[in-house]
Amino acid sequence: MRLVIALGGNAMLRRGQAASFGNLQANIQEAAVQLARVAQQHQVLLTHGNGPQVGLMALQAEAYAALNPAVPAYPLDMLGAESQGLLGYLLEQAVANELPAGHAVVSLITRVEVDPQDPAFQHASKPIGPVYPASEAAALARAHGWTLGPDGPGGTSVRRLVPSPAPLRVPALTALGWLLDRGAFVIAAGGGGIPVVRRSKAATALEGIEAVIDKDHCAALLAIALQADHLLIATDVAGVLLDWGLPTERLLKTATAAELSKQAFAEGSMGPKVAAACAFVAATGRRAAIGSLEAIEGLVAGTQGTQVLPA
Repeated sequence: MRLVIALGGNAMLRRGQAASFGNLQANIQEAAVQLARVAQQHQVLLTHGNGPQVGLMALQAEAYAALNPAVPAYPLDMLGAESQGLLGYLLEQAVANELPAGHAVVSLITRVEVDPQDPAFQHASKPIGPVYPASEAAALARAHGWTLGPDGPGGTSVRRLVPSPAPLRVPALTALGWLLDRGAFVIAAGGGGIPVVRRSKAATALEGIEAVIDKDHCAALLAIALQADHLLIATDVAGVLLDWGLPTERLLKTATAAELSKQAFAEGSMGPKVAAACAFVAATGRRAAIGSLEAIEGLVAGTQGTQVLPA
């Protein structure tokens, strides 16, 4: 089977963990063990989040710019490319070390076209960077000019929010399909891809724009375009949790895309995952799954996580 797997940024740097290289490498190694088992049986295209990493890079860039005003901080599309290269390298190396010799593993810096008129540019919604106590939100917003929003149950913490336009097209799509057809494990569109735009309908040239694309929406776009058999969204929770953070919290094991789309979920966390899974199922009539990376084989088999089914 052909699988598109979306690996959450929080699965590579878990909530509450220090954003250290050691933690990142250890978590990626754990992920690689799971991914390699699936890759020995199926074609796999892996995309991944970068929210914690690109947020940290943005903080580092701002700190340097404050000391050296002649060198302004790099824009988000460039930081997205940096984080895509970093995480792609770590994932490529870790997965390749777990697979038999000769199994090709390749990571690609991937541009993704978005609409420069997307309303998302007027409404920051994508969380990036570290988690802060909610009590610090007002001071952070004043100091950096950030938009902040709640992250986690109960609204006790916040993260920086940035625009997240919808992905429209992946220029390298043909190349990705070519690599999958030849048995490569492909890592692409990390962090949702590098957002690029064309300034007019007649324009052929693309240019970067300040935003972070949601990796789950991009994964759905890729899974539909590449005619994947299943879309798997691997994260740091067991699946779609109803009444998240409340005493009545419970795992939703199966639902049709139509049923699931009627539920309300947090815009910056589970909401995009559910929307992406439903979009894939509605477009293809095939199954999607949302759940823990540790249960990846069960997600493939349809026995773990939340299985999103056609009508």
